[in-house]
Amino acid sequence: MKNKDIITSKQASKQASKQASKQASESTSSSRALSNAKKAKKDEFYTQLGDISNELKYYKSQLRDKTIFCNCDDPFESNFFKYFALNFNTLGIKKLIATSYKKSPIVGGQLPLITIEGLKPEGKEPYAIEINEVPDQNGDGATDLADVEYLLKHNANTASSLKADNTYNAGDFRSSECVALLKQADIVITNPPFSLFREYVAQLVTHNKQFIIIGNKNAITYKEIFKLIKENRAWIGATPMGVDMLFDVPEEYAKTMIENGKEGSNYKIVNGIVKGRSSSIWFTNMDNPKRHEEITLYRKYTSGEYPTYDNYDAIEVGRVAEIPVDYGSAMGVPITFLDKYNPEQFEIIGMSASAGYDVEVVGLEKNSKFKDARPLLSGKNTYARIFIKRKK
Repeated sequence: MKNKDIITSKQASKQASKQASKQASESTSSSRALSNAKKAKKDEFYTQLGDISNELKYYKSQLRDKTIFCNCDDPFESNFFKYFALNFNTLGIKKLIATSYKKSPIVGGQLPLITIEGLKPEGKEPYAIEINEVPDQNGDGATDLADVEYLLKHNANTASSLKADNTYNAGDFRSSECVALLKQADIVITNPPFSLFREYVAQLVTHNKQFIIIGNKNAITYKEIFKLIKENRAWIGATPMGVDMLFDVPEEYAKTMIENGKEGSNYKIVNGIVKGRSSSIWFTNMDNPKRHEEITLYRKYTSGEYPTYDNYDAIEVGRVAEIPVDYGSAMGVPITFLDKYNPEQFEIIGMSASAGYDVEVVGLEKNSKFKDARPLLSGKNTYARIFIKRKK
């Protein structure tokens, strides 16, 4: 979708949006429906192939002889599926499993939908694809999209329809069929729905799976996710947290971002194509080189430069680069510390990121005379802070 096409239709879209809002306000049920639709669209962010390749290059040796599982809206339109299908032989993957949940809103953007035996030609029914080999069918010495199309019809690879169970829709990652496929996998690599991120990660942990997945940066502050980070059972991927991640989005949602969002903040236009922007990062429990790099410390502690919080027995360190080399007690550092966290160099005590106080999360006793649980300096709250101690 070209930017000029979106701009041309902007006025008409605004008028349509006003009319839709008027109709929605006429009943509570309509309002709820619109809210649910908006929430669903925010989950329709499709990861770019370059971002996938840039992260997964750090784990190539760990992928060899492994079964990889990708939950997708539609494997035919998923760059995760595309990446692993095209690199199946290079990576030495044992098996690739991909499932669909619904027909992709960006259908036709990457791989063409083709008829597969056992599936409806329209491609509307949720299905699972299991790939055991990717032959170089055209003999050009490389795996390309023509080979990917061939492999989907090859005897060594299977495609089957997915059915709903008593609780979940067909293709839902929580459905019995998808859980059965998950149990076959060694590693899960995908971009799960942000609105179900807690539940998605909980399922991976329950089934003791390795994973490399994308989540919103705010997920760090979720109690369930931070607990895994604190216990060194999950961490941030190799891609720096400050790297801007852009996503392909459905045309309708792109129009909405143009009308209501801010370029550079909510979206960016790349070569005339609208890309959704999200403060997203990689989460994983697989080792990468970044976790073994030590932060070079050079600053010396002084009480004047490092004030103590009003309500916590910890000092404020405003920048990760300014962590004092000679201080051995608790320090509050920005959340971006996780980007450089080496568990051999530091211990994570806890985190304070909201007005609520949960000793299990914060990890430090709060001065009871202060109602606000956020780190306070001279009565004013700071940004969210992770509490750490040096190990060395």
